[in-house]
Amino acid sequence: MKIIKNKNDAIQELKRISDRTNFGNNNKINAIVQEILQEVKTHGDNAVKKYTKKFDGFNPEPMKITPDELRDAWDEIDNNIKRSLEVAHKRIKRFHEREIPPSFTLKGKHGDSVQRRWRPVKNAGIYIPGGRAAYPSTVLMNAIPAKVAGVEEITMVSPGNTKGKINKTVLAAAYLSGINKVFRIGGAQAIGALAFGTNQINKVDVISGPGNIYVTTAKKLIYGSTGIDSLAGPSEILIIADETAESTHIASDLLAQAEHDPLASSILLTTSKRHAKEVLEEVYKKIDNHPRKEICTQSIENWGLIVICEDYESCIELSNNFAPEHLEILTLDPKKILEGIENAGAIFLGKWTPEAVGDYLAGPNHTLPTSGNSRFSGSLGVETFMKNTSIIEFNEESLKVNSLDIINLAKSEGLHSHANSVQIRFKD
Repeated sequence: MKIIKNKNDAIQELKRISDRTNFGNNNKINAIVQEILQEVKTHGDNAVKKYTKKFDGFNPEPMKITPDELRDAWDEIDNNIKRSLEVAHKRIKRFHEREIPPSFTLKGKHGDSVQRRWRPVKNAGIYIPGGRAAYPSTVLMNAIPAKVAGVEEITMVSPGNTKGKINKTVLAAAYLSGINKVFRIGGAQAIGALAFGTNQINKVDVISGPGNIYVTTAKKLIYGSTGIDSLAGPSEILIIADETAESTHIASDLLAQAEHDPLASSILLTTSKRHAKEVLEEVYKKIDNHPRKEICTQSIENWGLIVICEDYESCIELSNNFAPEHLEILTLDPKKILEGIENAGAIFLGKWTPEAVGDYLAGPNHTLPTSGNSRFSGSLGVETFMKNTSIIEFNEESLKVNSLDIINLAKSEGLHSHANSVQIRFKD
Protein backbone atom coordinates (compact mmCIF):
# COMPACT_ATOMS: atom_id res chain seq x y z
CA MET A 1 0.00 0.00 0.00
CA LYS A 2 1.60 3.24 -1.14
CA ILE A 3 1.78 6.54 0.71
CA ILE A 4 1.95 9.51 -1.69
CA LYS A 5 2.49 13.18 -0.85
CA ASN A 6 2.72 14.74 -4.31
CA LYS A 7 -0.62 15.75 -5.81
CA ASN A 8 0.34 15.05 -9.42
CA ASP A 9 1.62 11.59 -8.48
CA ALA A 10 -1.65 11.00 -6.64
CA ILE A 11 -3.67 11.92 -9.75
CA GLN A 12 -1.70 9.44 -11.85
CA GLU A 13 -2.04 6.67 -9.28
CA LEU A 14 -5.78 7.25 -8.91
CA LYS A 15 -6.13 7.03 -12.69
CA ARG A 16 -4.25 3.71 -12.70
CA ILE A 17 -6.63 2.38 -10.07
CA SER A 18 -9.71 3.63 -11.89
CA ASP A 19 -8.54 1.96 -15.11
CA ARG A 20 -7.82 -1.41 -13.48
CA THR A 21 -10.74 -2.96 -15.32
CA ASN A 22 -11.64 -1.91 -18.82
CA PHE A 23 -14.64 -3.95 -19.90
CA GLY A 24 -14.93 -4.63 -23.59
CA ASN A 25 -11.25 -4.12 -24.40
CA ASN A 26 -10.07 -7.62 -23.52
CA ASN A 27 -10.24 -9.45 -26.83
CA LYS A 28 -9.72 -12.89 -25.30
CA ILE A 29 -12.56 -12.51 -22.79
CA ASN A 30 -14.81 -10.93 -25.41
CA ALA A 31 -14.28 -13.90 -27.73
CA ILE A 32 -14.99 -16.44 -24.98
CA VAL A 33 -18.15 -14.66 -23.86
CA GLN A 34 -19.37 -14.11 -27.42
CA GLU A 35 -19.05 -17.84 -28.10
CA ILE A 36 -20.98 -18.71 -24.93
CA LEU A 37 -23.76 -16.25 -25.73
CA GLN A 38 -24.12 -17.48 -29.29
CA GLU A 39 -24.34 -21.08 -28.16
CA VAL A 40 -26.94 -20.26 -25.52
CA LYS A 41 -28.93 -18.31 -28.13
CA THR A 42 -28.83 -21.31 -30.48
CA HIS A 43 -29.05 -24.29 -28.13
CA GLY A 44 -30.77 -22.84 -25.05
CA ASP A 45 -30.86 -25.00 -21.93
CA ASN A 46 -28.42 -27.56 -23.32
CA ALA A 47 -25.75 -24.89 -23.73
CA VAL A 48 -26.47 -23.49 -20.26
CA LYS A 49 -26.00 -26.96 -18.74
CA LYS A 50 -22.84 -27.57 -20.77
CA TYR A 51 -21.13 -24.41 -19.57
CA THR A 52 -22.34 -24.87 -15.99
CA LYS A 53 -20.67 -28.29 -15.92
CA LYS A 54 -17.54 -26.84 -17.50
CA PHE A 55 -17.11 -23.76 -15.31
CA ASP A 56 -18.98 -24.51 -12.07
CA GLY A 57 -18.37 -28.25 -11.85
CA PHE A 58 -21.91 -29.59 -11.47
CA ASN A 59 -24.82 -30.70 -13.59
CA PRO A 60 -27.68 -28.21 -13.06
CA GLU A 61 -30.45 -30.74 -13.32
CA PRO A 62 -32.98 -29.61 -12.37
CA MET A 63 -32.01 -25.98 -12.97
CA LYS A 64 -34.97 -24.47 -11.14
CA ILE A 65 -35.25 -24.17 -7.37
CA THR A 66 -38.81 -25.10 -6.39
CA PRO A 67 -41.03 -22.76 -4.35
CA ASP A 68 -41.01 -25.39 -1.59
CA GLU A 69 -37.20 -25.23 -1.46
CA LEU A 70 -37.37 -21.45 -1.10
CA ARG A 71 -39.88 -21.76 1.72
CA ASP A 72 -37.77 -24.43 3.41
CA ALA A 73 -34.71 -22.18 3.23
CA TRP A 74 -36.64 -19.41 4.98
CA ASP A 75 -37.89 -21.79 7.66
CA GLU A 76 -34.45 -23.27 8.27
CA ILE A 77 -32.29 -20.16 8.64
CA ASP A 78 -31.46 -18.80 12.08
CA ASN A 79 -34.12 -16.56 13.62
CA ASN A 80 -31.60 -13.77 14.12
CA ILE A 81 -30.81 -13.76 10.39
CA LYS A 82 -34.54 -13.78 9.63
CA ARG A 83 -35.05 -10.71 11.79
CA SER A 84 -32.10 -8.90 10.19
CA LEU A 85 -33.34 -9.68 6.67
CA GLU A 86 -36.80 -8.39 7.60
CA VAL A 87 -35.36 -5.16 9.05
CA ALA A 88 -33.27 -4.61 5.93
CA HIS A 89 -36.20 -5.45 3.63
CA LYS A 90 -38.46 -2.93 5.38
CA ARG A 91 -35.91 -0.09 5.23
CA ILE A 92 -34.91 -0.73 1.60
CA LYS A 93 -38.54 -0.98 0.48
CA ARG A 94 -39.49 2.22 2.29
CA PHE A 95 -36.67 4.13 0.58
CA HIS A 96 -37.41 2.82 -2.90
CA GLU A 97 -41.12 3.53 -2.60
CA ARG A 98 -40.18 7.22 -2.55
CA GLU A 99 -38.36 6.81 -5.88
CA ILE A 100 -41.42 5.99 -7.99
CA PRO A 101 -41.41 8.65 -10.73
CA PRO A 102 -44.68 10.51 -11.30
CA SER A 103 -46.49 10.50 -14.62
CA PHE A 104 -47.67 13.97 -15.64
CA THR A 105 -49.75 15.87 -18.19
CA LEU A 106 -49.22 19.39 -19.54
CA LYS A 107 -52.16 21.08 -21.28
CA GLY A 108 -51.67 23.80 -23.89
CA LYS A 109 -53.96 26.83 -24.27
CA HIS A 110 -55.22 25.64 -27.67
CA GLY A 111 -56.40 22.23 -26.47
CA ASP A 112 -53.21 20.22 -27.03
CA SER A 113 -51.80 17.99 -24.33
CA VAL A 114 -48.49 16.20 -23.76
CA GLN A 115 -47.88 13.47 -21.22
CA ARG A 116 -45.08 11.39 -19.77
CA ARG A 117 -46.33 8.00 -18.61
CA TRP A 118 -44.22 5.61 -16.53
CA ARG A 119 -44.78 1.85 -16.65
CA PRO A 120 -42.76 -1.09 -15.31
CA VAL A 121 -41.09 -3.56 -17.61
CA LYS A 122 -42.89 -6.89 -17.66
CA ASN A 123 -39.97 -9.23 -16.87
CA ALA A 124 -36.71 -8.62 -15.03
CA GLY A 125 -33.74 -10.87 -14.37
CA ILE A 126 -31.47 -10.43 -11.38
CA TYR A 127 -27.99 -11.92 -11.16
CA ILE A 128 -26.71 -12.79 -7.68
CA PRO A 129 -23.01 -13.68 -7.50
CA GLY A 130 -21.73 -16.79 -5.75
CA GLY A 131 -18.05 -17.57 -5.84
CA ARG A 132 -16.07 -16.04 -2.98
CA ALA A 133 -19.05 -15.12 -0.82
CA ALA A 134 -22.83 -15.29 -0.51
CA TYR A 135 -24.82 -12.08 -0.97
CA PRO A 136 -28.37 -12.16 0.42
CA SER A 137 -28.15 -8.36 0.65
CA THR A 138 -27.75 -8.20 -3.13
CA VAL A 139 -30.96 -10.19 -3.51
CA LEU A 140 -32.83 -7.54 -1.51
CA MET A 141 -31.15 -4.62 -3.29
CA ASN A 142 -32.12 -5.92 -6.74
CA ALA A 143 -35.49 -7.55 -6.08
CA ILE A 144 -37.07 -4.84 -3.94
CA PRO A 145 -36.86 -1.95 -6.44
CA ALA A 146 -38.13 -4.28 -9.17
CA LYS A 147 -41.08 -5.28 -6.99
CA VAL A 148 -41.77 -1.66 -6.04
CA ALA A 149 -41.70 -0.70 -9.73
CA GLY A 150 -44.44 -3.26 -10.39
CA VAL A 151 -42.50 -5.84 -12.43
CA GLU A 152 -44.76 -8.87 -13.01
CA GLU A 153 -42.11 -11.57 -13.14
CA ILE A 154 -38.65 -11.56 -11.58
CA THR A 155 -36.25 -14.36 -12.45
CA MET A 156 -33.20 -14.82 -10.24
CA VAL A 157 -30.07 -16.67 -11.33
CA SER A 158 -27.20 -17.53 -9.01
CA PRO A 159 -24.35 -20.04 -9.41
CA GLY A 160 -24.41 -23.09 -7.19
CA ASN A 161 -21.34 -24.46 -5.44
CA THR A 162 -19.57 -27.57 -6.76
CA LYS A 163 -22.48 -29.63 -5.42
CA GLY A 164 -25.00 -27.39 -7.14
CA LYS A 165 -26.25 -25.79 -3.92
CA ILE A 166 -27.11 -22.11 -3.56
CA ASN A 167 -26.47 -20.55 -0.17
CA LYS A 168 -29.51 -21.02 2.05
CA THR A 169 -29.63 -17.39 3.23
CA VAL A 170 -29.59 -16.23 -0.40
CA LEU A 171 -32.61 -18.45 -1.08
CA ALA A 172 -34.31 -17.17 2.07
CA ALA A 173 -33.81 -13.58 0.89
CA ALA A 174 -35.38 -14.53 -2.44
CA TYR A 175 -38.37 -16.00 -0.60
CA LEU A 176 -38.75 -12.87 1.54
CA SER A 177 -38.57 -10.70 -1.59
CA GLY A 178 -41.36 -12.62 -3.29
CA ILE A 179 -39.26 -14.24 -6.01
CA ASN A 180 -40.48 -17.69 -7.02
CA LYS A 181 -38.37 -18.28 -10.14
CA VAL A 182 -34.81 -19.08 -9.11
CA PHE A 183 -32.27 -20.97 -11.23
CA ARG A 184 -28.94 -22.35 -10.00
CA ILE A 185 -26.84 -21.12 -12.88
CA GLY A 186 -24.28 -18.35 -13.19
CA GLY A 187 -21.66 -16.86 -15.46
CA ALA A 188 -22.07 -15.57 -19.01
CA GLN A 189 -24.37 -18.51 -19.78
CA ALA A 190 -26.89 -17.29 -17.19
CA ILE A 191 -26.86 -13.79 -18.69
CA GLY A 192 -27.43 -15.34 -22.12
CA ALA A 193 -30.36 -17.38 -20.83
CA LEU A 194 -32.00 -14.26 -19.40
CA ALA A 195 -31.29 -12.18 -22.51
CA PHE A 196 -32.43 -14.70 -25.15
CA GLY A 197 -34.76 -17.01 -23.25
CA THR A 198 -34.67 -20.82 -23.19
CA ASN A 199 -37.30 -23.54 -22.77
CA GLN A 200 -37.08 -23.13 -19.00
CA ILE A 201 -36.19 -19.46 -18.62
CA ASN A 202 -38.28 -16.63 -20.03
CA LYS A 203 -36.55 -13.81 -21.90
CA VAL A 204 -36.41 -10.71 -19.69
CA ASP A 205 -36.56 -7.00 -20.49
CA VAL A 206 -33.93 -5.85 -17.99
CA ILE A 207 -31.01 -7.60 -16.25
CA SER A 208 -29.53 -6.23 -13.04
CA GLY A 209 -26.95 -7.39 -10.54
CA PRO A 210 -23.14 -7.52 -10.32
CA GLY A 211 -20.81 -10.31 -11.38
CA ASN A 212 -17.27 -11.12 -12.43
CA ILE A 213 -15.65 -9.87 -15.63
CA TYR A 214 -17.31 -12.63 -17.72
CA VAL A 215 -20.75 -11.71 -16.40
CA THR A 216 -20.13 -8.01 -16.92
CA THR A 217 -18.79 -8.56 -20.43
CA ALA A 218 -21.88 -10.63 -21.23
CA LYS A 219 -24.11 -7.79 -20.02
CA LYS A 220 -22.19 -5.37 -22.21
CA LEU A 221 -22.55 -7.60 -25.27
CA ILE A 222 -26.30 -8.23 -24.90
CA TYR A 223 -27.13 -4.60 -24.16
CA GLY A 224 -29.37 -3.24 -26.87
CA SER A 225 -31.53 -6.33 -27.16
CA THR A 226 -32.00 -6.39 -23.38
CA GLY A 227 -31.69 -3.57 -20.87
CA ILE A 228 -29.08 -3.64 -18.13
CA ASP A 229 -28.54 -1.72 -14.92
CA SER A 230 -24.84 -0.91 -15.32
CA LEU A 231 -21.40 -2.37 -15.95
CA ALA A 232 -20.22 -2.69 -12.37
CA GLY A 233 -16.53 -3.21 -11.72
CA PRO A 234 -14.77 -4.28 -8.52
CA SER A 235 -15.76 -2.48 -5.34
CA GLU A 236 -13.97 0.66 -4.16
CA ILE A 237 -13.95 3.04 -1.22
CA LEU A 238 -12.36 6.44 -0.78
CA ILE A 239 -12.11 7.93 2.71
CA ILE A 240 -11.47 11.60 3.43
CA ALA A 241 -10.16 11.91 7.00
CA ASP A 242 -8.51 14.47 9.22
CA GLU A 243 -6.73 14.21 12.57
CA THR A 244 -10.04 13.79 14.43
CA ALA A 245 -10.73 10.40 12.83
CA GLU A 246 -9.66 7.20 14.56
CA SER A 247 -7.01 5.18 12.75
CA THR A 248 -8.58 1.86 13.78
CA HIS A 249 -11.90 2.93 12.24
CA ILE A 250 -10.23 3.98 8.99
CA ALA A 251 -8.24 0.75 8.71
CA SER A 252 -11.33 -1.37 9.35
CA ASP A 253 -13.34 0.51 6.75
CA LEU A 254 -10.57 0.18 4.16
CA LEU A 255 -10.40 -3.57 4.74
CA ALA A 256 -14.19 -3.85 4.51
CA GLN A 257 -13.74 -3.16 0.79
CA ALA A 258 -10.47 -5.05 0.34
CA GLU A 259 -12.03 -8.30 1.57
CA HIS A 260 -14.51 -8.32 -1.33
CA ASP A 261 -12.12 -9.06 -4.15
CA PRO A 262 -8.41 -8.97 -5.06
CA LEU A 263 -9.33 -6.16 -7.48
CA ALA A 264 -11.18 -4.09 -4.85
CA SER A 265 -9.63 -0.70 -4.12
CA SER A 266 -9.27 1.08 -0.76
CA ILE A 267 -8.06 4.69 -0.73
CA LEU A 268 -7.40 7.17 2.07
CA LEU A 269 -7.02 10.92 1.53
CA THR A 270 -5.88 12.54 4.76
CA THR A 271 -4.56 15.88 5.93
CA SER A 272 -2.69 14.15 8.78
CA LYS A 273 0.80 12.63 8.30
CA ARG A 274 0.38 10.86 11.62
CA HIS A 275 -2.81 9.21 10.40
CA ALA A 276 -1.19 8.05 7.20
CA LYS A 277 1.49 6.16 9.13
CA GLU A 278 -0.87 4.83 11.81
CA VAL A 279 -3.50 3.64 9.31
CA LEU A 280 -0.88 1.86 7.20
CA GLU A 281 0.40 0.00 10.28
CA GLU A 282 -3.11 -0.79 11.45
CA VAL A 283 -4.17 -2.18 8.07
CA TYR A 284 -1.32 -4.68 7.97
CA LYS A 285 -1.84 -5.58 11.61
CA LYS A 286 -5.49 -6.42 10.91
CA ILE A 287 -4.64 -8.37 7.75
CA ASP A 288 -2.37 -10.73 9.72
CA ASN A 289 -5.29 -12.50 11.39
CA HIS A 290 -7.92 -11.84 8.74
CA PRO A 291 -9.95 -14.88 7.57
CA ARG A 292 -9.70 -13.55 3.99
CA LYS A 293 -6.04 -12.63 4.32
CA GLU A 294 -4.99 -13.56 0.79
CA ILE A 295 -7.75 -11.52 -0.86
CA CYS A 296 -7.13 -8.51 1.41
CA THR A 297 -3.39 -8.63 0.84
CA GLN A 298 -3.72 -8.66 -2.96
CA SER A 299 -6.23 -5.82 -2.88
CA ILE A 300 -4.25 -3.62 -0.51
CA GLU A 301 -0.88 -4.28 -2.17
CA ASN A 302 -2.06 -3.69 -5.73
CA TRP A 303 -4.92 -1.23 -5.40
CA GLY A 304 -4.60 0.35 -1.95
CA LEU A 305 -3.43 3.96 -1.63
CA ILE A 306 -2.87 6.63 1.02
CA VAL A 307 -2.47 10.25 -0.06
CA ILE A 308 -1.31 12.99 2.31
CA CYS A 309 -3.05 16.18 1.21
CA GLU A 310 -2.18 19.76 2.07
CA ASP A 311 -5.76 20.72 2.91
CA TYR A 312 -9.43 19.78 2.60
CA GLU A 313 -9.65 21.41 -0.83
CA SER A 314 -7.05 19.01 -2.21
CA CYS A 315 -8.92 16.06 -0.72
CA ILE A 316 -12.15 17.22 -2.37
CA GLU A 317 -10.46 17.81 -5.73
CA LEU A 318 -8.84 14.36 -5.77
CA SER A 319 -12.06 12.69 -4.66
CA ASN A 320 -14.13 14.39 -7.36
CA ASN A 321 -11.50 13.46 -9.93
CA PHE A 322 -11.62 9.79 -8.89
CA ALA A 323 -15.45 9.76 -8.55
CA PRO A 324 -15.59 6.87 -6.06
CA GLU A 325 -18.28 4.25 -5.69
CA HIS A 326 -18.28 4.73 -1.89
CA LEU A 327 -17.08 7.90 -0.17
CA GLU A 328 -16.67 8.14 3.61
CA ILE A 329 -16.08 11.56 5.16
CA LEU A 330 -14.47 11.21 8.60
CA THR A 331 -13.70 14.80 9.51
CA LEU A 332 -14.60 17.27 12.25
CA ASP A 333 -17.32 18.77 10.03
CA PRO A 334 -18.23 16.22 7.34
CA LYS A 335 -21.15 18.29 6.04
CA LYS A 336 -18.75 21.11 5.20
CA ILE A 337 -16.72 18.70 3.04
CA LEU A 338 -19.98 17.37 1.54
CA GLU A 339 -20.71 20.79 0.05
CA GLY A 340 -17.76 20.39 -2.32
CA ILE A 341 -18.43 16.80 -3.38
CA GLU A 342 -19.78 16.45 -6.92
CA ASN A 343 -19.04 12.83 -7.85
CA ALA A 344 -19.74 9.80 -5.67
CA GLY A 345 -22.05 6.79 -5.83
CA ALA A 346 -22.91 6.90 -2.12
CA ILE A 347 -21.61 9.18 0.63
CA PHE A 348 -21.28 8.21 4.31
CA LEU A 349 -21.00 11.03 6.83
CA GLY A 350 -19.21 10.80 10.16
CA LYS A 351 -17.72 8.12 12.40
CA TRP A 352 -21.07 6.45 13.07
CA THR A 353 -21.77 5.74 9.39
CA PRO A 354 -19.37 3.06 8.16
CA GLU A 355 -19.94 1.97 4.57
CA ALA A 356 -21.30 -1.37 5.80
CA VAL A 357 -24.46 0.47 6.90
CA GLY A 358 -25.21 1.18 3.26
CA ASP A 359 -24.29 -2.32 2.14
CA TYR A 360 -27.00 -3.91 4.24
CA LEU A 361 -29.92 -1.84 5.46
CA ALA A 362 -29.70 1.95 5.37
CA GLY A 363 -32.22 2.01 2.51
CA PRO A 364 -30.50 3.46 -0.57
CA ASN A 365 -29.33 0.84 -3.03
CA HIS A 366 -25.86 -0.64 -2.71
CA THR A 367 -25.55 -1.32 -6.46
CA LEU A 368 -23.47 1.72 -7.40
CA PRO A 369 -21.36 3.08 -10.27
CA THR A 370 -17.67 2.12 -10.13
CA SER A 371 -14.50 3.04 -12.03
CA GLY A 372 -15.30 6.75 -12.14
CA ASN A 373 -18.81 6.26 -13.54
CA SER A 374 -20.41 8.26 -10.71
CA ARG A 375 -19.47 11.28 -12.83
CA PHE A 376 -22.53 10.54 -14.97
CA SER A 377 -24.62 7.83 -13.31
CA GLY A 378 -26.12 6.84 -9.98
CA SER A 379 -27.36 3.85 -8.06
CA LEU A 380 -29.74 1.13 -9.16
CA GLY A 381 -33.30 2.10 -8.34
CA VAL A 382 -36.95 1.81 -9.25
CA GLU A 383 -36.42 3.58 -12.59
CA THR A 384 -34.02 0.79 -13.64
CA PHE A 385 -37.10 -1.41 -13.98
CA MET A 386 -39.37 1.18 -15.60
CA LYS A 387 -39.67 2.96 -18.92
CA ASN A 388 -41.42 6.15 -19.87
CA THR A 389 -43.63 6.87 -22.85
CA SER A 390 -44.55 10.26 -24.30
CA ILE A 391 -48.22 10.73 -25.19
CA ILE A 392 -49.02 13.67 -27.49
CA GLU A 393 -52.48 14.87 -28.54
CA PHE A 394 -53.14 17.94 -30.71
CA ASN A 395 -56.49 19.09 -32.07
CA GLU A 396 -57.17 21.08 -35.24
CA GLU A 397 -56.69 24.45 -33.58
CA SER A 398 -53.44 23.59 -31.81
CA LEU A 399 -51.93 22.05 -34.94
CA LYS A 400 -52.95 25.07 -37.02
CA VAL A 401 -51.43 27.52 -34.52
CA ASN A 402 -48.13 25.61 -34.51
CA SER A 403 -48.11 24.47 -38.16
CA LEU A 404 -45.91 27.25 -39.54
CA ASP A 405 -43.17 26.63 -37.00
CA ILE A 406 -43.25 22.87 -37.61
CA ILE A 407 -43.08 23.44 -41.37
CA ASN A 408 -40.22 25.92 -41.03
CA LEU A 409 -38.18 23.51 -38.91
CA ALA A 410 -38.89 20.56 -41.22
CA LYS A 411 -37.83 22.54 -44.30
CA SER A 412 -34.66 23.72 -42.52
CA GLU A 413 -33.70 20.06 -42.20
CA GLY A 414 -34.58 19.31 -45.84
CA LEU A 415 -37.40 16.95 -44.86
CA HIS A 416 -40.12 17.66 -47.40
CA SER A 417 -42.59 15.00 -46.30
CA HIS A 418 -42.39 16.12 -42.68
CA ALA A 419 -43.51 19.57 -43.76
CA ASN A 420 -46.12 18.18 -46.14
CA SER A 421 -47.65 15.96 -43.45
CA VAL A 422 -48.70 19.17 -41.69
CA GLN A 423 -49.52 21.27 -44.76
CA ILE A 424 -51.80 18.62 -46.28
CA ARG A 425 -54.15 18.75 -43.30
CA PHE A 426 -55.06 22.37 -44.09
CA LYS A 427 -55.27 22.30 -47.92
CA ASP A 428 -58.99 22.68 -47.94
